This record gives sequence, structure tokens and C-alpha cells, in this order.
Amino acid sequence: MAELIEIPSPGIPLYFGELGNPAVLLVHDWYGRLPALDDYAKALAHVGFRVIVPDLYSGVATTDPDTAESLMQQLDVGTALALLDEEIRTAHLEGSGRIGTVGFSMGGWLALLHAQGGATDAVVAYYATLTPSEHGVIPCPVQLHFAETDDWGAEADPESFVNNLKDHGTPVAEFSYLDTVHSFANASVPESFSPSAAALAYARSAGFLEDELDD
Repeated sequence: MAELIEIPSPGIPLYFGELGNPAVLLVHDWYGRLPALDDYAKALAHVGFRVIVPDLYSGVATTDPDTAESLMQQLDVGTALALLDEEIRTAHLEGSGRIGTVGFSMGGWLALLHAQGGATDAVVAYYATLTPSEHGVIPCPVQLHFAETDDWGAEADPESFVNNLKDHGTPVAEFSYLDTVHSFANASVPESFSPSAAALAYARSAGFLEDELDD
């Protein structure tokens, strides 16, 4: 495997913000925990959240799509979901009353899967959906951010997913961003990054989390 980047605190979640604030888990995309996530986490911490950024790749990341795909294929989904559960339990023990999750691409998919278990009070997913075979009831509000141009597998298209959410009675808001492609919010991947779209999506995400997680 090529194009690997070693990251700080390998395998150990990063924490931002004060103990006891409403907690937000920030789940990285298939590239891994790249530096851009730190800026997103610090911005959320600045507006009053305790932010937890797990490392699902045990100390490595990449900006190369082929390497990212290989890393994602090696990920054990059950282990990743269990890690999110563990961080949520810890956040509750440390005084966080309400919990949200924000995930990007692969991380958004994991966040949506995880939310079906009822452990989170709000979920934000960037360029991610669930297929009907993956999709159960998500018992918390959902906010979705999509690129204008993206590739979706069979039955994974946003329209079908949003309709399924509505059929299940899940509160959902969706946004699409003109002139963007997949990973438009990842500043560590310049070829896809859109600063204006990323800023708007962040503002909407932060406002949504403030509304849903306010104690």
C-alpha cells in the first residue's frame, strides 16, 4: 500500500471542548483522520460542544483515492460501530447529556448506520446514504449534505434514501451544493475541496446541532 500518512495520536481519539458540554462525534471519511478534521472540530468546540474525533485506521491516513479505498475495505464495520458506542458511553460518564454524530462519506454511512441504535440525538451525514437493505428506522433528526455531482450505487441514491427516511417518520433536512463533487468539505483533499460550499455546510451543521443538542 502506498501514499500513507502517519497521523498524531494513532488509534487514540482526539478531544476538543469542555467536559460536560453536549458531545459530537466527528467520523472521518475513507481518507482517514486528516488535519482538516481538526479545524472542523475546533470550530464546533468554539460554539460549545465537546468534540470527539476517533481514528478508525489506527494511525494512518492518505490523500490518494486508491489507497483510501484499500483502507476502507480493511475496516471492520462492527469494530468501528463499537468504537462509536464506547466514545458515547464515555461522553455520558463525563457529563454530556446529549450526543450528536457528524460523518463524512464512509463516516457519514457509519454515522447513519449507528444512529439506528438510538444512542445519538442527532446525525449529520455528508455525501452518504443507506441502501434499503441497510436502512432501519433512525429515531433522531437527520441532516444531509450532498454534492451536485456524485456517483451512487444501486438503490443508494439520495432521493430514495430521503423518501425512506420520510416514510419512517424521521425528521430530515437535505442540502445540495452547486458546482461541487464528492468530498467537497475535506480541505485536506484540494482537488475536490470547495471552500464556499464547505463553509455553508458547516454553518448549517453547527446550527442544526445547536438546535437538537441544546440541554
